[in-house]
Amino acid sequence: MPLIPEEPQIHESAQGPRATPANGRTAPTPRPVPGPRPAAPPRPGRPSAVRPMPPAQRAPRDTPVAKPESSAPAAPAASSTPQIQLIPASAEGALDAAEEAVDLLLDTGRAPGEVLVITTGDPHPWAAHELSFGDAPYWAQHDAGDDVFYADASVAGRVASRPVVVVAVNGGPDASAATALPLALGRAGTLLIVCGDPQKINSVLGAGV
Repeated sequence: MPLIPEEPQIHESAQGPRATPANGRTAPTPRPVPGPRPAAPPRPGRPSAVRPMPPAQRAPRDTPVAKPESSAPAAPAASSTPQIQLIPASAEGALDAAEEAVDLLLDTGRAPGEVLVITTGDPHPWAAHELSFGDAPYWAQHDAGDDVFYADASVAGRVASRPVVVVAVNGGPDASAATALPLALGRAGTLLIVCGDPQKINSVLGAGV
């Protein structure tokens, strides 16, 4: 009988120390350490705070692109020279070609007062009709500047500048065309239209038009 109580005591003592080491192992194991890992989510937030900074730095880099606008002043220099357009025509058809050019200009929105027509040969019928009333009424219409004005090359030096000048090389001496063409170029603001024989015009000017 005394041996029986000793056996359960041995089993209890064996179980006691085994339970304590098991409990001791669970306590030291820092498995709750995954808790600091959720602290990683703030990391994506930090780069996001850094990302807004570069766009602010890119904006000032884009501003220097506006510097090419400084080259814009070069454009007005090119516009100082009027565009030259040559309409091939014979001496007999140069006046008709000039009339067609005037009609096209008016149809495309040009105001009549913006157009000047110079003839090197016979005067335009309108000019001949107006001059029949005297020089004063004729030049009064020129000064009014509200309609197309027709002038002979001999008096072209008296006319004022207009945005568009049309020259009809409809005959006359070469000296008349040689005087009228450079003068018309100086009077034209944006466009010079020359109607006539291209070979004669080039020979008079000494250069291609």
